[in-house]
Amino acid sequence: MATQKQFKNRRAFYDFHVLEKVECGVVLRGSEIKSIRDGKINLTDSHARIMGGEVILLGCHIAEYKNASHFGHEPTRPRKLMLHRAEIRKLEKRVEGKGFTLIPLRLYFNKRGYAKVELGICQGKQLHDKRQSKKSRDADREVQRELSKY
Repeated sequence: MATQKQFKNRRAFYDFHVLEKVECGVVLRGSEIKSIRDGKINLTDSHARIMGGEVILLGCHIAEYKNASHFGHEPTRPRKLMLHRAEIRKLEKRVEGKGFTLIPLRLYFNKRGYAKVELGICQGKQLHDKRQSKKSRDADREVQRELSKY
């Protein structure tokens, strides 16, 4: 692979505290892979749930591939994430706590060309936390702007 494409969920870092990250594979159809390679993916409103011993990605929008006429895909269908059983049990124990959820932070292609999703075990931020992170981000940006002048 010449270029390393990755798609980030920037909203996740604004809305949630990321406590831990886990890498997992994702089961996709051919038209979905081609659409992702074209950059037609939106992770903003997506999350993952553990159902029946499997981790399922919900709400991830992958636009239909224009050249896949009859064998296209549904844009927001649930997609299975591939993890070992021990990892699923570990995630299940962590997410049982109140306020914890699984949020996809980014989707990328590894060296072998497989699509991978980086899940984050997240806890929701309160409004004052969001204001604080925005304030610190603006201050960092101002410092970088001043340093670039010299």
